[in-house]
Amino acid sequence: MNITSKQRSFLKGLAMKTEPIFQVGKGSITPEFTEAVREALEKRELVKLHVLKNNADDKQEIAQTLAERTGSIVVQVIGSMIVLFKYQKDAEKRKINL
Repeated sequence: MNITSKQRSFLKGLAMKTEPIFQVGKGSITPEFTEAVREALEKRELVKLHVLKNNADDKQEIAQTLAERTGSIVVQVIGSMIVLFKYQKDAEKRKINL
């Protein structure tokens, strides 16, 4: 699943207005954390995460790993923020139309 640069730009704009709902700490990405992110993506489609300073892992790697495990797209990694997007399976329930 790929998105165009215009779609990515649109999603970045939406993400700027949202608060991060997850924090990636020292424990990094556990199976439980991954499942919570997957569930949030199912409901919201666009999820913003904050990587805490006590996490020594590369933010790009964290984003890629989460995207692979949740079937989502990395929209943006900027500073300590990661933005992920995943289409709602049910077309009628989609909140974001690209």
